[in-house]
Amino acid sequence: MTKLSVNINKFATLRNARGGNLPDLLKVAQDCERFGADGITVHPRPDQRHIRYQDVWDLKPLVTTEFNIEGYPSKEFMELVLAVKPHQCTLVPDPPDAVTSNTGWDTVAHQSFLKEVIAALKEAGIRVSIFLNPEVDKVAGAKSAGADRIELYTGPYAEEYTNARTQPQNLQLFNDYKNTAREATAIGLDLNAGHDLNLDNLRFFKLHIPQLKEVSIGHALICDAIYLGLENTIQLYKRQLAD
Repeated sequence: MTKLSVNINKFATLRNARGGNLPDLLKVAQDCERFGADGITVHPRPDQRHIRYQDVWDLKPLVTTEFNIEGYPSKEFMELVLAVKPHQCTLVPDPPDAVTSNTGWDTVAHQSFLKEVIAALKEAGIRVSIFLNPEVDKVAGAKSAGADRIELYTGPYAEEYTNARTQPQNLQLFNDYKNTAREATAIGLDLNAGHDLNLDNLRFFKLHIPQLKEVSIGHALICDAIYLGLENTIQLYKRQLAD
């Protein structure tokens, strides 16, 4: 069964909007695990507009499932991750002012940089995943840089999903995802996915890319939880991921 890691950034955004500690991010993480999440994901950014560096330290001893820290490998980010030692670090090529992640790595152009970063993470015993567009020609670069996994950037898939179901001319985009997934598996990389996955488009993705090990979902899941309740929502997402 594909694992569900819940990205709790938006809970931190809500807390930060009013100051104080409501909602309590630590309790949220523990409740997500209690409700069935297989992991907790955080993405601390330089301006700490949602997850703060202190949150990462506070979460580390409490997370009993998989702890995944994602972000751009700046000096400060690397110092944090190497000290906290999560189970997984997902490297994302975000500029500091990015609202959200919007592309994957060019593993050819940034090969030497990624090799250096990944070597440091793996020396600390941290599994490494690289955020990647559905581009077959970038997969080998992820492998040669030392990554254990790739995380497919699913923003374009989510945007085109409705049309792709009804208009054959749009299926090429999804073929790119399938071909990238096959290439990753063929050369020994495991497969994650994330960005804009939701209750409408998740099952289709899972059924057609059975190699999928893990998805990281935050924004859509938290929006659904407003109406459906957090426990129920987590269970609904897990059903979409069932084999």
